[in-house]
Amino acid sequence: MGTSDVNANSSSSSLVKDFLHKCGGVAVIDGGFATELERHGADLNDPLWSAKCLLTDPHLVRAVHLDYLEAGADIILSSSYQATIQGFKAKGYSIEESESLLKRSVEIACEARDVYYKRCRESSSDQSTDGKVLKQRPILVAASVGSYGAYLADGSEYSGEYGDAVDLKFLKDFHRRRVHLLANSGADLIAFETVPNKLEAQAFVELLKEEDIKTPAWLSFNSKDGVNVVSGDSLSECAAIGESCEKVLAVGINCTPPRFILDLILSIKQVTTKPILIYPNSGESYDGIRKEWSNTGVTDEDFVPYVNKWCEAGASLVGGCCRTTPNTIRAIYKSLSGKRTI
Repeated sequence: MGTSDVNANSSSSSLVKDFLHKCGGVAVIDGGFATELERHGADLNDPLWSAKCLLTDPHLVRAVHLDYLEAGADIILSSSYQATIQGFKAKGYSIEESESLLKRSVEIACEARDVYYKRCRESSSDQSTDGKVLKQRPILVAASVGSYGAYLADGSEYSGEYGDAVDLKFLKDFHRRRVHLLANSGADLIAFETVPNKLEAQAFVELLKEEDIKTPAWLSFNSKDGVNVVSGDSLSECAAIGESCEKVLAVGINCTPPRFILDLILSIKQVTTKPILIYPNSGESYDGIRKEWSNTGVTDEDFVPYVNKWCEAGASLVGGCCRTTPNTIRAIYKSLSGKRTI
């Protein structure tokens, strides 16, 4: 399912309903990206984080996308979470080069989808002998847009504390050109991820309207207490911002410990009729100063039982975030296979 398929839909709601129907009611999102890039040999000790590989190792980016597709992901996210024009300029790149790199993040994901479809056509069955999923199916490419805190690379996307100088206008101006570029990059949708506060959610929604963005989007928040978003803002109020925007096709939670997800789904359900997306981290906590994760997460075996409960509670797009792997996504895919209506 490419961009032409998406543009044929008359609205964001029809896009996601049609896609979920083709997926059997539940779609699988990919998993952690930086962890996998490092496993493939990338050095991400850089303010650009995984976006650094757009410059140094684009073949690794493509390889990770393919790993997730072969694990059963129906939606793959571009490696643009921490890619900003401002961040690339700080590394000495021109505006033109910076904009080209942003677009390239989506192009690489689309290339991976094409390669995957070719492998599916060449395969004699839906699953290879080594457990790879080789099934021709609708696949969406989402252009990832991280928060302002992700650009700062100081861990503030996990606190939402930007200071008094950062207001609505500042955030809209910061994101405007990047959102416009990614919306016209060939992606099927825009993924506003790890949104830490209500102010930035409002900025994203207003940008969609002000820039007359045609590409639909999802809005995904993070929480550290299972009640509010990380800034302390009400999750219900944040989710309601997504509900109010017709260009937002789904609302949900990412990069949040699995143990909090069920209550967060129930909270979101109270304020939205849109599909709910859930892609938690492994449960480990991140130290933004030391750039380290604590080794306290759940195993893939422990992750999967959560998934069934999340879907029963109302989630219809499920995957993983930081520190989850293709093995996690493969386990989710297998767990959901018996429950899908296809």
